Amino acid sequence: MQTGGGGGAGTISLLQSTFAREGVAGLYRGVSAPIVAIAPVFAVCFWGYDMGKRIVRATSSSPNCTPEDPLTITQLTVAGALSAVPTTALMAPSERIKCLLQVQANEVANGGVAKYTSMRDCALQVYKEGGVRSVFKGTYATLLRDVPGSAAYFGMYEWMKREIMKMQGNTSGQLSPVAVLTAGGLAGMANWTVSIPPDVLKSRYQTAPPGKYGGLYDVYREVIREEGYSGLFRGIRPALIRAIPANAACFFGMELSRSLLSSVD
Repeated sequence: MQTGGGGGAGTISLLQSTFAREGVAGLYRGVSAPIVAIAPVFAVCFWGYDMGKRIVRATSSSPNCTPEDPLTITQLTVAGALSAVPTTALMAPSERIKCLLQVQANEVANGGVAKYTSMRDCALQVYKEGGVRSVFKGTYATLLRDVPGSAAYFGMYEWMKREIMKMQGNTSGQLSPVAVLTAGGLAGMANWTVSIPPDVLKSRYQTAPPGKYGGLYDVYREVIREEGYSGLFRGIRPALIRAIPANAACFFGMELSRSLLSSVD
């Protein structure tokens, strides 16, 4: 939806039409690229978050900021923003391929001819057409999306954890599974609420023919001219719907893994 033109069908009608036209497979088009990248991306993301917290501690003006002292929500938000830097190197190429395959699927559904036969074929053709630079097209745009998005993501999660513990009178630092799922789902919503405008620009820039745009600002001007400011939030509804279960499960898995590794130590 982010790469589309002017007004379109609502989320439900879009899902219905896609299912009627392409079946279940149509709902998952372009999913192979993010699936390949998802495990290393989240591994690097949470590693980057831990590194971000170390950097925040090391650069803290407080002389008593030790690894045992809890960081403030602001400090954790900064650490979250820093986590986006290493993940961008993995995200940018997979996002480029995913967007190209999704646009192609729309074109084929409307009678067009497929240019790419698979994710691998798409990557090879993109590389042949423009080299490594073409594969990483949109890296800056991905960073522009993920830095504020990750800040909101981890900031919301940590803030919600503390608020839930306050409400429960919990001083142990351990949250119930339901609390973790709730905090994780809200973190995902915060992420996409902040990320969707730059994601719209990134998707259009990454799928545009070579030379169409001189930069992201050209994409921004076109979106505003053709669709108004609401165009920057194209696709936010399905993004938020997807974000709740996906990120609830992600943080639950992270907390469970951390707990299991701590018990092993």
